[in-house]
Amino acid sequence: MTHTETKYFDLHIQGIGYLNRVREVRPGRSEPFWATDIAAIFGSADSVQRTRFDCRVVGTEAQRVIAHAKKHVDAERKVLVAFKLGDLYSEPFTYEKGPKAGTTGVSLKARLLRIDWVKVDGRTVYSAPPPQPQVNADDVKSSTADKPDSSARTEAA
Repeated sequence: MTHTETKYFDLHIQGIGYLNRVREVRPGRSEPFWATDIAAIFGSADSVQRTRFDCRVVGTEAQRVIAHAKKHVDAERKVLVAFKLGDLYSEPFTYEKGPKAGTTGVSLKARLLRIDWVKVDGRTVYSAPPPQPQVNADDVKSSTADKPDSSARTEAA
């Protein structure tokens, strides 16, 4: 019986944005998790635009960083992050309050994979170590197969 490895295609979004609504979600029937909104900024510096992402924090280091950043967000300080998101999808919802009550909106959802740095009120408070290159098992096999075994002994004739 052969085992076929599942292949995945990644969709990643990288950018900078402001953290909002950092929270620990405790669902009744599953494990708790961290979530946050990121107001990503883009466009011309003199006419900045924003796109809001509702994120489930999944990266181990990202979870630690977000948990620490919560106190700054709760204190209404400006928390700017460089981020990497994955698995973007949209989810419709109905506004319940305000001038848009009863109308449909769309929430952009994603998984927060990595935080590269955090600035609080313009001061850097966290910088991530550089990411380690990912090693594919096929690459290891082919690269070692092409190289002679350095432990092999050769005898002079």
